[in-house]
Amino acid sequence: MTDMMHLEEQIAHLTRTVEDLSDIVARQEIDLALATRRLAILMAREAGRELDAGGTVPLADQRPPHW
Repeated sequence: MTDMMHLEEQIAHLTRTVEDLSDIVARQEIDLALATRRLAILMAREAGRELDAGGTVPLADQRPPHW
């Protein structure tokens, strides 16, 4: 195998790896956006429950006691 063929083969493998990683990152971006939306919905729902229970400020908006 010549040096040129070896380099072409290596470039092909690296190109495939980069494309695979790009696909993975794109899927993770979608998953992260979905998880973020779900978390926002859950936090809003919990804040509503705290207000309904008689709280004045939703717990999520309060500073922790160590501040």
